[in-house]
Amino acid sequence: MWQRIQTLYLAIATALTVSMLFTAKAALPGTEGETINYVQYTPYLILIIIVSLLNFLALTVYKHRIFQMRTAVLSALVTLALQVWLAVDFFLTKGDVIFRITAVFPAVALILDILAARNILADEMMVRSASRLRGPRKR
Repeated sequence: MWQRIQTLYLAIATALTVSMLFTAKAALPGTEGETINYVQYTPYLILIIIVSLLNFLALTVYKHRIFQMRTAVLSALVTLALQVWLAVDFFLTKGDVIFRITAVFPAVALILDILAARNILADEMMVRSASRLRGPRKR
């Protein structure tokens, strides 16, 4: 399981999305310690939980490569939706809220999910190629 690069990609993507549950999204200008968390806004919380669960599921079903690849792609799509929503909120606030670096975590997780899906597909193609070459033995 851990000897494949896609496992590392999925583990980092999972860690990034889970860390969003515990970090602040933004700070309000003019206030010293007042921040807004991702978990305070229910749609963000739901999307972050869904992405985290999909990444964890893709991380743990390494014996079923096709399902793992589909789960990674689905996670990438939901992560893209989360990142677009964050970007829309960023551009609509126009300086009312100062976003932190954690706002780009979904973009990094999206890239990692896509890389993981590509590597899972490459592994599956390699296994199918080897199975085709082996074939049934004749005496």
